[in-house]
Amino acid sequence: MELNSQRVRGLAPENDPLKIGMGWTVEDLDKPQIMVESTFGDSHPGSAHLDQFVAEAVRGIKDAGGKAARYYTTDICDGIAQGHDGINYSLVHRDMIANMIEIHGNSTGFDGGVFIASCDKSVPACLMGLCRLDMPSIVITGGVMDAGPDLLTLEQIGAYSAMCQRGEITEEKLTYYKHNACPSCGACSFMGTASTMQIMAEALGLMLPGSALMPATCEDLKEMAYKAGVQVMELARKGLKASDIVTKEAFENAIMVHAAISGSTNSLLHIPAVAHELGIEIDADTFDRMHRGAHYLLDIRPAGKWPAQFFYYAGGVPAVMEEIKSMLHLDVMTVTGKTLGENLEELKKNGFYDKCEGYLKKWGIKRTDVIRTFEEPIGTNGTVAILKGNLAPEGSVVKHSAVPKEMFQAVLKAKPFDCEEDAIAAVITHKIQPGDAVFIRYEGPKGSGMPEMFYTTEAISSDPELGRSIALITDGRFSGASKGPAIGHVSPEAADGGPIALVEEDDLIRIDIPARVLEIVGVKGQELPKEEVDRILAERKAAWQPKAPKYTKGVLKIYSEHAVSPMKGGYME
Repeated sequence: MELNSQRVRGLAPENDPLKIGMGWTVEDLDKPQIMVESTFGDSHPGSAHLDQFVAEAVRGIKDAGGKAARYYTTDICDGIAQGHDGINYSLVHRDMIANMIEIHGNSTGFDGGVFIASCDKSVPACLMGLCRLDMPSIVITGGVMDAGPDLLTLEQIGAYSAMCQRGEITEEKLTYYKHNACPSCGACSFMGTASTMQIMAEALGLMLPGSALMPATCEDLKEMAYKAGVQVMELARKGLKASDIVTKEAFENAIMVHAAISGSTNSLLHIPAVAHELGIEIDADTFDRMHRGAHYLLDIRPAGKWPAQFFYYAGGVPAVMEEIKSMLHLDVMTVTGKTLGENLEELKKNGFYDKCEGYLKKWGIKRTDVIRTFEEPIGTNGTVAILKGNLAPEGSVVKHSAVPKEMFQAVLKAKPFDCEEDAIAAVITHKIQPGDAVFIRYEGPKGSGMPEMFYTTEAISSDPELGRSIALITDGRFSGASKGPAIGHVSPEAADGGPIALVEEDDLIRIDIPARVLEIVGVKGQELPKEEVDRILAERKAAWQPKAPKYTKGVLKIYSEHAVSPMKGGYME
């Protein structure tokens, strides 16, 4: 089998001298050439430490007879981008990183790749990029940060900030929390989008077993990065490509794991986008179908008790998969060159679980305190649902595992806002009352880039009364840390003239999570027959005028013109 790097050398006579010019030896030119792409940079704790894993992967590649080339595409941080228009760049930068990975890989000609990232958009970006390249590939993630004093974690800061604004805690107390919530590098220590997507990468078969969501500070993770460098050489020699591993069955495995961990709703943007790169159709309805009847097992924040570092202590992805083994395709191929079933059997024999047990003993807890058994789950109907109706003809998503039971079926009065800033001000100043449905619209991909509505969800969930009596409905999205009655990704979005753009003050909104319904059932506080509601909506639609584009230049202009529906993944086409 001719290596791609050697084929390219034969086509481009400048190839060899240019590589010698940057320090390669003549002997290096004949070796398998491996791209090591990471999002390392001083952008946030999830990326600032990644270069040590790059170094280990490079060492592994060298020891296995290959030559590594380091590439960098630094990501941004949703947390640092919160509270200003920086958050509008969050989703689009996923696609931009994927574009750069495609450019780096295809412009040079490599035989394989190691992809190193930690966080919300960088991990799915790497998955999208490596699927486009479709070469032998392996993923290493940068793990999760340690919890702070009293197991303080970052997702609590939004609630504490809202409490401070309401005068419930002092400014000094809030400052203490802010200064101690992130004591190390790594992804944020809760089951947000970063943690979820690290787990999804392993569940898809693209990571060494047990390597997702390790504590970023543990030596085990550096060892995994070295092993990944060695293993990518084996994949290159065998010609085992991404498409040989990331199949429809692999996506179904990942979705079953997603249900078991109560994964972030942002996965419904990322998993379909990754699948799209390989021509595989995975949409939000796939999640809804597979979550029905799925067992929810993981007691990790924000829905559960423990910080995310405890996920690894309890056995990580393999331990979850052992519990839901009856629901998985065990014959799918993985980057080990073995099937998922073979990997799980090997882990039981090689001491992996014994090592994890040692970490748990230090905390005086059992594995089942973190990962419940299949027979004694936290829930038995998955964790997300897709709601449809005249308000969301293409769908909307809710993480029902975080919704109070009294809000599973409700009729609420609409309070629409055309941006998040106005909505959060209304919540903080108590203008929103029990029984209201807060709408935030024109925040979808075409509207403003589809930012998170994080501060509004935190303001609501930190108010015990509002958290159990109102809903937040948006064509934007939520942080993976969000909890409470939040319904997002409403499609079509307002900027596309979707029904969410037509909602007026005191329209009646029916939410029925068991029946998967989100619909307008009345106006001005009065319920009306369906035909009358349809007539009123048609009149409003005829009078509706689209807003002027928010962005008229730059990357967000490009994104707004080319992004697909949130229900399809929000990618550009």
